[in-house]
Amino acid sequence: MTKFSDLALDPRVLKAVAEAGYETPTPIQAQAIPHALQGKDVLGIAQTGTGKTASFVLPMVTLLGQGRAKARMPRSLVLCPTRELAAQVAENFETYAKYTKLTKALLIGGVSFGEQDKLIDRGVDVLIATPGRLLDHHERGKLLLTGVQIMVVDEADRMLDMGFIPDIERIFSLTPFTRQTFFYSATMAPEIERITNTFLSNAVKIEVARQATASLTIEQKLIQFTPSRKDKSFAEKRAVLRALIKAEGETCTNAIIFCNRKMDVDVVSKSLKQHGFNASPIHGDLDQSVRTKTLDGFRDGSVHLLVASDVAARGLDIPAVSHVFNFDVPSHPEDYVHRIGRTGRAGRLGKAYSIAVPSDDKYINAIEALVKQPIPRGEVPEGALEGASDVPERAREERGASSSRSRGGRGPRERGLREDKAVEAVSVEAVVEVAVEQPRIEQPRAEQPERTEQSARSERPRREDDRRSEPRSDNRSDVRSSDGRGDSRSSEGRGEQRNDQRNDPRNDSRSDTRNEPRRDDRRDYRGGRDSGGERVVGMGDHMPDFLLRSFAITTTTADEPEETLATGSEG
Repeated sequence: MTKFSDLALDPRVLKAVAEAGYETPTPIQAQAIPHALQGKDVLGIAQTGTGKTASFVLPMVTLLGQGRAKARMPRSLVLCPTRELAAQVAENFETYAKYTKLTKALLIGGVSFGEQDKLIDRGVDVLIATPGRLLDHHERGKLLLTGVQIMVVDEADRMLDMGFIPDIERIFSLTPFTRQTFFYSATMAPEIERITNTFLSNAVKIEVARQATASLTIEQKLIQFTPSRKDKSFAEKRAVLRALIKAEGETCTNAIIFCNRKMDVDVVSKSLKQHGFNASPIHGDLDQSVRTKTLDGFRDGSVHLLVASDVAARGLDIPAVSHVFNFDVPSHPEDYVHRIGRTGRAGRLGKAYSIAVPSDDKYINAIEALVKQPIPRGEVPEGALEGASDVPERAREERGASSSRSRGGRGPRERGLREDKAVEAVSVEAVVEVAVEQPRIEQPRAEQPERTEQSARSERPRREDDRRSEPRSDNRSDVRSSDGRGDSRSSEGRGEQRNDQRNDPRNDSRSDTRNEPRRDDRRDYRGGRDSGGERVVGMGDHMPDFLLRSFAITTTTADEPEETLATGSEG
């Protein structure tokens, strides 16, 4: 059997490994370390929990044992998809390089740039970073990657899921082509294979287990049930989860509960706390300090249940996790392998439960096709659904009202307000109708102002038959002249017609509504400043101008000249 002492590692590294309690390397370590020490590119494919981190950390510490880093030019680079995985790799370097003088820096989000800049300025041998923060430092001119001798991409398939592949390609282009590359992934998607063919040179492919297979030390169970109602599915799943945890009893020393959405992580964690469980949430929206504190509490046992999103599915090296509960079936089948891989690590036994409803059947079929074996079915614990109504009635009503408003509906309160407004509008219309129907009170004849014959004629409503009986020559002339087609008529006739129209009070009122400049004769008729008369304000006895509006229709035949048919007054 191969031992670490047989792998030609640096004696200082072997001393640190012995103090960590390891004597025999895992299969991925035993096969990858010799090729890495020879300077070859390594493509490692292995399931989670098989010791991939140590398979590249140990040879890196040995190869970087001699030499010194320059300011802002790291000698090696390790890319990780999440902050937790990057912190995990940094802890491994601290463990295995404690007897060397190698320096390291951790570049992740949630930490100030100033502290990270100080570490880079001193020069680091090992730079561990997430792609986004690494590019931020490079774009600020604080980091150069031209001195990278060894480059590691850890959890490459997770990089693909998180959309980091374009960033990975850009980072590869910033490093020298003479670098040595270690590429590790649990699965081998076509996009990952394309990158390895592009950026790895004569890589040694090491596959210690079939792609996307679960460890044999993990007991899997699939709990399927049909909710009583669609809107109760979430509450009944929480009831099933609590029943499963209680059924495991003392054997469930600690557990990770995975949810697909961040908001569900908070809700499930709060629900567990309300029912007396020791649970804490962790997801990408929390501050880094909160995430670190929660993970530390889960490691030291102060946190019993860790409710997490897929941010905790990779890189969490917590060997003593007894159970994993999939509150939601993952939409990507590869995530199922990584989730349940948090338990049953380092040869220990573990259990993984998945809660599914009928809508999850397509995801279950994809998972079983990936792992090439059916997931054993389990039964819902007896009496689990009796406590499904764990939300007070008032809270459910408020949640239902808010959800209906979010879908574009209206809650009871909003509907009542809108109904009140409708009633109020109807009452206002009724008042207006009553006011219109009331008879107008005539003023005493002595108090009424004297009106000229023109004003009286303009204020008198004009009937439809009166308007139609009027001659249309003026209207036709006006239309033709405005269109520029009245050249056949004499200029003298057009001038007389315009003068007649100018003296017509109806033209004045219509011109006024068109916001045309007011002429002196209009001010005389209206009672403006020049005439000293009283200006007509509001409706009163005056007929509104818009009621006198008309439309002109022009018709043309082959034998007759064009004719303008006008209804009402001039339009």
